[in-house]
Amino acid sequence: MTKPFMFEKPLGMRDTLPLLFETKAAVRNAISSTIKRWGYQFIETPALEFYETIGEASAILDQQLFKLLDQQGNTLVLRPDMTAPIARVAASKLLKQQIPLRLAYSANVYRAQQREGGRPAEFEQLGIECIGDHSISSDAEIISLLTEVLQGAGLEEFKISIGHIGFLQELFISILGTEERASVLRKFLYEKNYVGYREHVKSLSLSSIDKQRLLEFINLRGSEDILTRAMDLLENGQGRQSLSSLKELSDQLNDYGISEFVSFDLTLVSHMSYYTGALFEVYADKASAPIGNGGRYDSLLNKFGWKAPATGFAIRMDRLTETIGELEEAPSAQCIIYSPERRKEAIESARKLRAEGENVSIQDISSVKNVDAFARTFSEVHFYIGKESRR
Repeated sequence: MTKPFMFEKPLGMRDTLPLLFETKAAVRNAISSTIKRWGYQFIETPALEFYETIGEASAILDQQLFKLLDQQGNTLVLRPDMTAPIARVAASKLLKQQIPLRLAYSANVYRAQQREGGRPAEFEQLGIECIGDHSISSDAEIISLLTEVLQGAGLEEFKISIGHIGFLQELFISILGTEERASVLRKFLYEKNYVGYREHVKSLSLSSIDKQRLLEFINLRGSEDILTRAMDLLENGQGRQSLSSLKELSDQLNDYGISEFVSFDLTLVSHMSYYTGALFEVYADKASAPIGNGGRYDSLLNKFGWKAPATGFAIRMDRLTETIGELEEAPSAQCIIYSPERRKEAIESARKLRAEGENVSIQDISSVKNVDAFARTFSEVHFYIGKESRR
């Protein structure tokens, strides 16, 4: 009798079949090689972390955390992101290393889903963290590296949309007065609900001038020119430093020669609450959601007892491979089909081909029901049957 859940998986979990696996491996290898060439070193962290450290330091909502108890009664979580674990490692074990630290990772993260909606509960992130550098140069570096990474992975058309959480916060607080009122507008922006944003602004008890400032703010998306337009919305100098840093960032990205891949969006808001400065998301035409994001988080390491600035990015490998598309066919592989009396020859021949870098399977013909159909799954087939050998 078949068990009810024999072929089912927990909510949000996915299987990765061979062709997609090979696609992700090829993309991962290309990205990793590029990251290493920029001087970043890969590290690993455990999948399980303490809730009281990583769970609370992470910006992921508590209801999205996978929790469990260890034998000592401690509450553990499956890591919901990689930035917090790397901050823990850097603050506890790498303080004596040369600063800035340039670290990289490739790992699965886990975020629980309440209902099935095509959203994975487990997915791979590949990214970097630059720790200990407060300069705009480090922001420009990671965005430029992100551009090269995406190009090296095979993505031809994409945009990196850059905003600044400091500017948005200062503008909202200066007009609305309280964090509670500002959070309502941020929620509309995070959901890209611009109609709801406009309707809410019109309903507020504000002067007509302040309402107009908030309504004009929603249009601050596009080329570098919006930074100049944004200045006109400010009063008493608030937010000008944030805009000046974005202008400097834009100039440095021009020096890297990647301005064609960059746009600005001062309405950009992230669900990751630890961002303190410039932040960005990566968009591509074929992607259903951002394929990557990142930004500056200068306060996160304080939670681990180390006051250090940091910036970084993370790429969603599932969304990136979806955008690029799966390989048209799996990597070429050869097969040696043999009869039992010639097994030793088949083994030796396979050993030589593998030493030359070929992928080779060996198969006893007695276990194959349809030899022709089986052979068609390989790029090349060698037969060691009876007295003759053939391809």
